[in-house]
Amino acid sequence: MTDLVVRRLLVDMQAPMPRHWCAGDAFRTALFDALSMSFPVGEQFFIDSVRNGFKELPADLQEKFRPEVQGFVGQEATHRRLHGLYNEHLDKLGYVNAWGPRALERMKLLEGQHVRHWLAITAAYEHFTAILADFLLHHPDLLGDKDERLATLWLWHASEESEHKCTAFDLYQALGGSHEWRLKWMRRVTFFFLTDALRQTFNNLRRDGTLWRWSTWKSGFSYLFGQRGLVRLTYGPWREYFRRDFHPSQQDASASVRWLREHGDQFVPVGQAVAA
Repeated sequence: MTDLVVRRLLVDMQAPMPRHWCAGDAFRTALFDALSMSFPVGEQFFIDSVRNGFKELPADLQEKFRPEVQGFVGQEATHRRLHGLYNEHLDKLGYVNAWGPRALERMKLLEGQHVRHWLAITAAYEHFTAILADFLLHHPDLLGDKDERLATLWLWHASEESEHKCTAFDLYQALGGSHEWRLKWMRRVTFFFLTDALRQTFNNLRRDGTLWRWSTWKSGFSYLFGQRGLVRLTYGPWREYFRRDFHPSQQDASASVRWLREHGDQFVPVGQAVAA
């Protein structure tokens, strides 16, 4: 079990947001903004999945999982709240969140399905967020210094995603989730995550007026496929999920531990007060 601490981030989310806050780069900004747009709906789904999965456990396993589930819920609820504030700035800048509503419609198809399916989906998304988080924590300079507040927000969020990457996976296993269904849901999640992220990113760029600029496409190709490209460096960790003996704890989380240790002045621990 993992000791998950809920933290209050010391950033002012009321201050205005620069349009191209991520190193002045239109593509990177549009991609991070797209991801933020997905978080309020996504984080709530993860919370519901873990809470409902926890309730299905026998009493002895509930006592084993309770502290970790409480920490997971608290961390994800904090992410949901802060990215809700972040997204309010995006609304003011004229961007339209199509990803969140589309995901809500898709979730209706899961009504009546056993909670193991919800947890398999959550575990798959948590794997994506964990490998993206590790990439970001190893390349923080890619966030630039135009808005230190947002850089801190993303690195704090990344660190906590690395911290709780095992929770949904372990609950799925504890409830007897099969290897076959874990892989089926990862394939589906991969398709929807990538297409949703690209659609929202392109939508953001279109509304920003930068979609058809050569500099945007050049930057996008470099950020995704260059020497330090996101796709290039996360493909291997993504594939690891398909091994029968895979467990999220096998992937290095030292960058998360280091960032939290070195930036303790950026947050205040508030415990594990959110009930499972």
